Amino acid sequence: MSQTKALVLRTAGINCDGETVRALQTAGAAVELTHLDRVLAEPARLESSSLLVIPGGFSYGDDISAGRVLGLELRRSLLGAVRRFVARGGHVLGVCNGFQVLVESGLFEADLSRESSEPLPPRNISLTNNLSNRFECRWVHMRGSACAAEWIEDGWTMPVPVAHGEGRFVVRDEATLERLIQRRQIAWRYCDAGGAIAGEYPANPNGAVHAIAGICDPTGRVLGLMPHPERNITPHNHPNWTRMPPRSEGEGLRFYRRLVEAASHAHA
Repeated sequence: MSQTKALVLRTAGINCDGETVRALQTAGAAVELTHLDRVLAEPARLESSSLLVIPGGFSYGDDISAGRVLGLELRRSLLGAVRRFVARGGHVLGVCNGFQVLVESGLFEADLSRESSEPLPPRNISLTNNLSNRFECRWVHMRGSACAAEWIEDGWTMPVPVAHGEGRFVVRDEATLERLIQRRQIAWRYCDAGGAIAGEYPANPNGAVHAIAGICDPTGRVLGLMPHPERNITPHNHPNWTRMPPRSEGEGLRFYRRLVEAASHAHA
């Protein structure tokens, strides 16, 4: 069986591409780190991949707001190619700034189950300033929810670092939140070390509504989250590793293994 091919995008301001590539490679993927300009010039590059990843960082300096410039670039120049990619089974992951980019692109609210040239619906979700009014850079916990991305197990809990100033997930209204729940789009929620959902700061590091740390689209093939699983790949990544039970790997590696496995069926 051939390796799952992952295409990792880089552009000005993205600075988490190195650890993202390492996490994917350790999880068994064949990784191509590619500048956005090459994909814009040759959108067909997506056709030979099963997984498209947008790493964290500060794309284009987060001008205007976090992820907006790159999100609008994807929406303007790559929307058709990404729609085809997802419709034929491809997976997309956005972490931290990559999640912000995907939200700005409007992909979470589009119908990606089939190829379409229809306009994207109005955007009813956003990632905005942390309620703490500060950049949160520390370790938290997140818990998986039963969602459309079926490789994410309900109740799966892991320690992960966060590093963001605009990570608070918000919705336009209660109807939007209810729609996310009904469509099984809520993938990850902040929790405490015991797995109890985090209602308030500091376990909920940004004040996200419904403690949402990550969501997927209704197909389950587009996923975005604010925490960084790729920064918890080895046992020694966690700052308290000497006081933890012996571990052969960091908890984030399981995240990438399961993602790569799910994406391996893209060409099946």
